[in-house]
Amino acid sequence: MRITIEGASEAFAEKVLAFAAQQGAELTVTAIDTGWTPERAERYLASLPANALRFAQLVVDADGDKPAEELREAFRGELRGPTIALSRAVPRGVRRKWWPSGTEAPITPRYDPEHPSWQKAIAYTMTRENVAVFRIAFAQLGIGLTASVDGGN
Repeated sequence: MRITIEGASEAFAEKVLAFAAQQGAELTVTAIDTGWTPERAERYLASLPANALRFAQLVVDADGDKPAEELREAFRGELRGPTIALSRAVPRGVRRKWWPSGTEAPITPRYDPEHPSWQKAIAYTMTRENVAVFRIAFAQLGIGLTASVDGGN
């Protein structure tokens, strides 16, 4: 028997193995790395249209925490285009087998926790680990940050 579980945490995998052992079954768990690597990030960035690439540059340049109002200013009040492109890039990469299912979006919106109902994002964020990976990917693509994003302003 072969059982495949994708996107499970290491703790979950250990529990499954322990349960299988209690039942006398032999089970092997193969962990699938769903994290971002420079190669995955480079492919992700290269697949983006110009407006979404610029959006990603701004978030990375802000060390992974860019206020939404500043992004709205940079995109003349309209974030719908770049955010839709960003949200479609991860599933597209899964379909094309660039990265495994369960890979999380590198850029996520942050909402005001004081107002949990529908609202506009207050910022767009990226983990510190992913900021480092995406900086490498931008460099590999020959795309600088700051100066190429907003003319150095």
